This record gives sequence, structure tokens and C-alpha cells, in this order.
Amino acid sequence: MDNLSDTLKKLKITAVDRTDDSLEGCLDCLLQALAQNNMETSEKIQGSGILQLFASLLVPQSSCTAKVANIIAEIAKNEFMRIPCVDAGLISPLVQLLNSKDQEVLLQTGRALGNICYDSHEGRSAVDQAGGAQIVIDHLRSLCSKTDPANEKLLTVFCGMLMNYSNENDSLQAQLINMGVIPTLVKLLGIHCQNAALTEMCLVAFGNLAELESSKEQFASTNIAEELVKLFKKQIDHDKREMVFEVLAPLAENDAIKLQLVEAGLVECLLEIVQQKVDSDKEEDIAELKTASDLMVLLLLGDESMQKLFEGGKGNVFQRVLSWIPSNNHQLQLAGALAIANFARNDGNCIHMVDNGIVEKLMDLLDRHVEDGNVTVQHAALSALRNLAIPVINKAKMLSAGVTEAVLKFLKSEMPPVQFKLLGTLRMLIDAQEAAEQLGKNVKLVERLVEWCEAKDHAGVMGESNRLLSALIRHSKSKDVIKTIVQSGGIKHLVTMATSEHVIMQNEALVALALIAALELGTAEKDLEGAKLVQILHTLLADERSAPEIKYNSMVLICALMGSESLHKEVQDLAFLDIVSKLRSHENKSVAQQASLTEQRLAVES
Repeated sequence: MDNLSDTLKKLKITAVDRTDDSLEGCLDCLLQALAQNNMETSEKIQGSGILQLFASLLVPQSSCTAKVANIIAEIAKNEFMRIPCVDAGLISPLVQLLNSKDQEVLLQTGRALGNICYDSHEGRSAVDQAGGAQIVIDHLRSLCSKTDPANEKLLTVFCGMLMNYSNENDSLQAQLINMGVIPTLVKLLGIHCQNAALTEMCLVAFGNLAELESSKEQFASTNIAEELVKLFKKQIDHDKREMVFEVLAPLAENDAIKLQLVEAGLVECLLEIVQQKVDSDKEEDIAELKTASDLMVLLLLGDESMQKLFEGGKGNVFQRVLSWIPSNNHQLQLAGALAIANFARNDGNCIHMVDNGIVEKLMDLLDRHVEDGNVTVQHAALSALRNLAIPVINKAKMLSAGVTEAVLKFLKSEMPPVQFKLLGTLRMLIDAQEAAEQLGKNVKLVERLVEWCEAKDHAGVMGESNRLLSALIRHSKSKDVIKTIVQSGGIKHLVTMATSEHVIMQNEALVALALIAALELGTAEKDLEGAKLVQILHTLLADERSAPEIKYNSMVLICALMGSESLHKEVQDLAFLDIVSKLRSHENKSVAQQASLTEQRLAVES
């Protein structure tokens, strides 16, 4: 270290004199010291105040320039040295050196800038202001096709520099995308796929950029899908495959790229991995199985890619996914059920699947998870059943297959995602009067619905419970169902639902309440009063923002409430006549007509 102090002193003198030979000796000595103990040597360099001198040594013509850049690259491996390098004014001369024709100078300069940018806001900012990124991208473009080892090493360093420059910085990533870095990197990956280090750098750079929405369009216009699938097929090493997966997942969120990946044969690779890893209990194999099956499900989220793989229900991929459902592997059961839910996104697919026995497979799966089952599998299987129940033609078939009984086994679940899907599935199934009546008289179900109507922490569960309560009344039109709901305390929730911010829910509530008033007003009277229904109807009619159908159904309900003495009195006390008479000139014909009828009724009854 004494030797180092002498070298630093000597360097100060020779840097001023510019005698290249003695300068070179000092630089060699520094590089040696850095190789032996980088951190301590870096601290000494910083303490000696010599950093500022380096800026003057970074000149294109000097034979020592590459060594100076190498020293800066080495000291910038230390976090505490990055800001001092910026403060010493090293960035601007380094960026100037990027215009050099000397390959060694370019290599060391790229390393120095990359290391200064690593995890350093100040470093990135200085490189940005000096315009370093554009020069590096231009180099990548012009050197892209050369496959000699020295050139590939330089390309690797430049890719790494851009990666450090833009890592976790959205605005710098967007800048690189605007500069057109993506097509260049894709081309690099294709040409240099044999070079592991360069391939790895490209993958990490893709992973960085693929998170940004603006990158997806650029990626979609390249042959990235083809290149990644080609690369993926070659990888036998788990970690390398993991790297490709990390790029595929964000890219596969884009529908155009989903289709490209399917066409490039990614699905076959994924199915093969599933087959290879399904019986393994090694941690990394389990992780890979999960990643492959998750990615498979993601590819099915695109309409075009999903239809291509469904192939009218005859496709090999669809059949393989079906075989996952009865498997003993939870991850595959989950992926299988999610895949079915994704295939069930149009009526044709849903009808085909129900006709070919998918419902029984899903019910068997649910049955295996009733007691302390896997919540994610329950949720996925219920999602699939809910989607399958959307086409009208499927509802009766699914009811007669016993889907409601299978679903009701999960009423005791305390998991909001499962509750939400369970409610959605039942609501989809009960547009038939008989089914609605049967479920609406199920006291256990109705009591649970009323309980969930108060799940304020889970808006989805609360909304679906209200909608199912209302649907039971609307589809059954049954006095017994209404009595069950009144006895379970459900009326106040339907009245609250009429004030929902969603017009569709308001409307469903008002129609259900009108049926209650028409069929069982005596039974529900006290609850309707307690829930302040009449005041709410007054507010809805007076509010100019209320949708026409809300105004119309509110007036129908007012007329129905006239059969109750106490509610009638409330209507009179609130002077509904004024509001209703104004609505006679409403632009919506149905509202205007109903206003006239309601006005007559109010006038007669007053």
C-alpha cells in the first residue's frame, strides 16, 4: 500500500507532464493494486484527489486512454465511488470516447459507464445528459452482424451498459424504446444465439423493457416470439429456462404476441415441460411446472390464441388441458380449471364443452376440495362453471347435472374469492323459475346471503350477494321465496341496493322490491318502512341524474306501495305529486307515461 501512495503521487506529476511511458507504468501499478484489493485501493484513489485528473487523461489520441477507462470501470464496481466519478466530471469525456474507433477503448469505456450507472441515479442522469445511450444503440446497430469473439464481447458490454442505465427507471426505459432499441436487441438475439453471455444480456434487457406497456407494440412488430421459442427449445439448464420464462410472461400479456407465441410453437414446449416435471418432487421442477402451466393459462387469455388452441374442442392442446383436471397435482388441477374458464369465453365453446361432459369433471374436482381443500383450485373450478353457465342453453343442462348442489357445499367457505365465484355461478344458473324457487326457499343459503350482504370489506362479495337475493325474487316470483328473504332480514339490503352507484344493480333491486310489494306487501311492510324505502324513492325521482329506467321503476314501486296504509301515508307526507307531475314531460316516453299513471294514482289516493 505504501507503494500505492508513491504511485498516486507520481501519477499526479506525470499526468501534468504527459509522459506516456511513465504514465503507463503508474496506471499498470494502479490496475494491479485494484486487482489485489479493489475496495481499499478505490478508497485511496478517492482520498488522493486524483479522480479529477482522470478526466484530462481520457483523450482519444493517447495510448493510455483504455487503461484509464479500465481503472474507472474497476473503481466504479464500488457503490461509494459512483457519485465521486460523476462529481469528478468523468461522464462527459467517457461519453466522447464512445465515438472512438479503437475496440479496447470502446470496451473499457462501455464497462466504466455501465458500472457508474449501476444502481446510481446520479450516474444515469449524467449519462442521459451527455447523450450516451443513443451512441451505444448506434454501435449495437452497426456491429450487430459481426460474430467474431472480440466484437461479441463488446456487444455484451454495451447491452449490459444499457441495462444498468435503464434498470427500474421507467422514463429511461421509455427513452430507449423510443430510440428503437427493441428491434436491434431482437436482431442481436437471433444472430448471436450461440453466445451465452450475450444471449443472457439480451434476455435481461428484454425483461427490463417488457414490463413497459409502450414496449409491447414494438416487440409485436419483431420476430421476438420465434427467437424466444427457438432459444427456449435449446435450453436444458433450469436457470436459463427461467430467464426465458421471465421475458415470456410480461410479453405474453399482449394479445398479438400471445398469438405469435402460439404460432411459434411455445405451447408444445410448455406441455412437454409439464409432462416431464409432473411427478418430480424437486423444488426447481415444481417451480418450473408452475411457471409453464401458468404461462399456458396466460396464452389462453387472448381471444385469437385461445380459439386457435381450442380447435373446435378437438385440439390436442385442449384435450391435454382436460387431462390435467383429474390429475393429483394441485398446480395442474388449478391450471386445468383456469384454462377451461378461459376456453369458456364464448357461447360456442361453452355449449360444446357442456355437451362433452366437462361439467362432471369440474364437479368431481370440486368434490375433492370440499373439506379443507385448496382455495385456488376451488376458485378456479367455480370460475369455469360460472363461465360455462352463461349461454341460456347450458343452464338447464347444468342444473340437471347437479351443479347447484355441488356449489352449495362451499357455502361455509370463509374465503372471499371462493364466496364471490360461488355467488356468480348460482346467479348465472337461476334464470329458470323452478331453480330460483328451489334456491330461494333454501333458508341456509338465504341466511348466508344476508350475512354476506354486510361484507363491507369485500365489495365484490357484497354486490354479488345483493344481486343473487334480487335474482331469486325476480326469477321465482314466489311468495314463499319472498317470505324466506323477509324472515332472514334481506329486505333492508335490497333497499340499500336501490341506491347503488351501478344502474344495473339499482334496477334489479327496484324490480325485486316491486314484486315484493305486489305479492307480499303485508309481510314486508315493516321492513320496508324501517329501511326508509319511501324516502329513497323520493330521492331517486328528484335526482336529475337518475337513469330513465330507475325513474320508471321507482314510480311503479310507488304505486305498488299504496296498498300499505303506513307506507301510503309516508308517500303523501313527502309530496310526491310535484316531482311526478314534472316527469310527465320527460323525454323518455315510458317515463312520461308512467308519470301520468302514477300522478292519477296519487291524486285518487290522496
